[in-house]
Amino acid sequence: MRILIVGAGALGGYFGARLLQVNRDVTFLVRPRRAAQLAKTGLVVKSRHGDVHIPSPPIVLAENIKTHYDVILVGCKSYDLADTMESIAPAVGPDTAILPIINGMKHIDSLSERFGAQRVLGGLAFISATLDDEGIILHLNEHHGIVYGELDGAESARMAAINAAFAGANFDPRASNVIVHELWEKWVLIASLAGATCLMRAQVGDIEKVGASGLALALIEECSAISAGQNHPPGAAIIERARGLLTAPGSTLVASMLKDMERGSRTEGDHILGDLLARRVGLADERSPLAIAYAHVRAYEARRTREAAIVG
Repeated sequence: MRILIVGAGALGGYFGARLLQVNRDVTFLVRPRRAAQLAKTGLVVKSRHGDVHIPSPPIVLAENIKTHYDVILVGCKSYDLADTMESIAPAVGPDTAILPIINGMKHIDSLSERFGAQRVLGGLAFISATLDDEGIILHLNEHHGIVYGELDGAESARMAAINAAFAGANFDPRASNVIVHELWEKWVLIASLAGATCLMRAQVGDIEKVGASGLALALIEECSAISAGQNHPPGAAIIERARGLLTAPGSTLVASMLKDMERGSRTEGDHILGDLLARRVGLADERSPLAIAYAHVRAYEARRTREAAIVG
């Protein structure tokens, strides 16, 4: 199985490195700057599950793609998806499976419209990782798993082939026949976390300390109701886990969206918060916790754009 991984950053680089460790046929689609970095340092992963150093990882630039791949693993930011789709187009053949590991649901619609729904799988990644200033991938937690499946829940030949390719690699792969439901459940969790921590500009433990955990609980309730309205009610165990995570005393948990804001970077607010709001069934309430949190992130984006224009 020939696998193309979009990017060699914290997400794609980590899982790609693990696959290369067990001699899978993996190529990274990278930009010139990352290509130069990899040529200098190689692909380096620092992890409690074992470090990796691939001196010369297989890479390709978008303009040099000359062949089709069996699987394309897409782990870009949602706001980069349009450019990513153009970059991978030459790599998509009649039997190519596209496996996005992106939170939310809008990317599924975009990929299906561009390449055909029959080529698109559903996927989730469970890992916390980042790139340091030298391009080294730092794995920050215990988890390093991928969940994936056919959107219709079928057991297919390509799923069996992916299972075989992932087997034996030093991460935790899991095939799912309810991947769409799992996408919705994770969306509820991350939208609630992003809404609470971005709106309060604080860690979960800070929010709890000042007695404001009710905001997180209200967000969980609202996001769960939206999911249920789309015929994907989160399971009781998922809701209880979300409540525990978002109200834990002393917790240092924050959404990656807040980290983006604190860096002055672009966020995935439209994809994670805005698209969820757009899927509400019934009358919109612009005073709801989710609507207010989304407005807060949009105001940040507007200010960021305005200040960048002034500097430019």
